[in-house]
Amino acid sequence: MTDNITYWGTINKLYILYIFSVHLLLFLFTVVVVVNLCGCADPLNVLLIVSDDLRSSLEVSSPNLDQLASKSAVFLNAFAQQAVCGPSRISFLTSRRPDTTRLYDFNSYWRVHAGNYTTLPQYFKSNGYTTMSVGKVFHPGIASNFSDDYPYSWSVPTYHPPSFAYEKRKVCKGQDGKLHANLLCAVNVSEMPLGTLPDMESTAEAQRLLRTVKDGQSPFFLAVGYHKPHVPFRIPQEFLKLYPLENMSLAPDPDVPKGLPSVAYNPWTDIRKREDMQALNISFPYGPIPKDFQLRIRQHYFAAVSYMDSELGKLLSTLDDLDLAKNTMVVFTSDHGWSLGEHGEWAKYSNFDVATQVPLIIYVPGVTSAVEKPGKKTFPFWDVFQHPHMRFSEGRAVRNVVELVDLFPTVSELAGLKPPPPCPHSSFAVQLCTEGSSRALSIQVLKEGIDVEAIAYSQYPRPSDAPQADSDLPSLADIRIMGYSVRSHSYRFTVWVTFDPVNFTANLTDIHAGELYLLKDDPGQDHNIYNSIMHGTALVKLGSRLPWGTALRQHLLYFTAGSKPNGTP
Repeated sequence: MTDNITYWGTINKLYILYIFSVHLLLFLFTVVVVVNLCGCADPLNVLLIVSDDLRSSLEVSSPNLDQLASKSAVFLNAFAQQAVCGPSRISFLTSRRPDTTRLYDFNSYWRVHAGNYTTLPQYFKSNGYTTMSVGKVFHPGIASNFSDDYPYSWSVPTYHPPSFAYEKRKVCKGQDGKLHANLLCAVNVSEMPLGTLPDMESTAEAQRLLRTVKDGQSPFFLAVGYHKPHVPFRIPQEFLKLYPLENMSLAPDPDVPKGLPSVAYNPWTDIRKREDMQALNISFPYGPIPKDFQLRIRQHYFAAVSYMDSELGKLLSTLDDLDLAKNTMVVFTSDHGWSLGEHGEWAKYSNFDVATQVPLIIYVPGVTSAVEKPGKKTFPFWDVFQHPHMRFSEGRAVRNVVELVDLFPTVSELAGLKPPPPCPHSSFAVQLCTEGSSRALSIQVLKEGIDVEAIAYSQYPRPSDAPQADSDLPSLADIRIMGYSVRSHSYRFTVWVTFDPVNFTANLTDIHAGELYLLKDDPGQDHNIYNSIMHGTALVKLGSRLPWGTALRQHLLYFTAGSKPNGTP
């Protein structure tokens, strides 16, 4: 027995040494590539831009985002770990999954509630960067200790636009001429309190900060969080003109799928609270919303994206004005997606691709695009009204499935910092590690084959099997079921299991429901074939990939044999 233990101990040490050596070589290769191609011996600055509730599949007028993508690595299959703001942001900023941050709502601070984890900006700060935050980066409130995690993550106190205080107030003029707290809220900006809107203020502050650090002694890490297209759609009214209502169409799959388990359904409680939605008297939980109002929601969402794009363009053009584009990495992403009527759902709060898939765009000067010659701009501003259909050459597409927890190690490595080490199996006591993987090599390799085995994990909590008032965002104490989801190149596979919120444990032998979608034939994920015995092999294969283990594999083996374990409905 002793010899056996010694043998396996030696094997484990050799394996760990091997993994460390591989990571070290990849890191050194990355540093050499970035320095040689960029020509910037000094550390790269980082501009991280986070949009709120921006889905990846959308045909809108966004010339500035398209221009950025044309000069960047574009990850076509990037997924968030939970489709709601607070948990997702804490997850990718710490590179830990929600089961490690233990944040599934907005009501706790991870440093106290789970572990004193190092954040992405904190890591850059500890490596000599001046770190700054504008707008919604961390989720405000207790989820970031009412300080946006200052002073841990940021060198200076964070900035929040003053006009955001009016975001949910009665500032939307209705057809009756009165002011309401509406979902649809296209406004005359000059009539707004303070005469402006939050994202406009955030752009101006970010531009000011860029001017202050332009000639600083240390590199900078600036994070800018835009609030749009998050609801309510309080946007400049002129952006609606880009999307005439008569040209709008409904979602291609606006009905609730017949095979969708009730526990998986998102009853879009959030938008029901708005006055214009309440006036429709829509039945709970399935609705549907009247078709004419569905078209208006889609119109306002599209317009909100174009508005955000305009602010993005102003910010990016400032890099050119200050001669910073040549030595600043630009990262653009969102915290999660947003359903626009697919599966009869609206908002986020689910495990479907429309809620979990996000844009992920990374520009590295000299690597993803050549550094422009002096006098030529990298990011000239494009007015969406003058160039609504502007087209650019494609950027470098990365088709492999990736996750937002990959962002921390990827950005670190591309900036020339040593990426955090992989987390051990239990990492609650480990301050600095990653539950993701660096994708820096994917950005540097000109051509990359598709790894069909790559997977992304997402999850979502529910208070019960049937939709109820707090199904979209249950408080921790009310969570009874957790939906764990695996997204591969070919499948989306989800199991809904009993969850204990006191001990943060899932009972994988007690499966309430399951979902399996074959993406080749069903890209919209409209046909749940979990209960089809003919796909049992695929179920077992995907079940074996889950990090939550042996008990689930046992269930699937029982399931595909035509029976179920005790306690499973």
